[in-house]
Amino acid sequence: MGTTDQKVSKNMTFGELLRAYPNAAAILSSYGLHCVGCRMNTSETIEQGMRAHGLDDAKLEELIKEINASIA
Repeated sequence: MGTTDQKVSKNMTFGELLRAYPNAAAILSSYGLHCVGCRMNTSETIEQGMRAHGLDDAKLEELIKEINASIA
């Protein structure tokens, strides 16, 4: 799957992601991101949240791939 085929990108906010794909909450949680109840989820992008939680680019890419695979 190429990047252009991905439905979810690092530039989406957590709120956008969770509205479109509520089941992604379990994947986020497995990375230590408990975004469902966070007040920042409407304005913080997935990339910003990952960095705020100390996760690197490799984990960010892994998360995006895992979410996209789950909704494919």
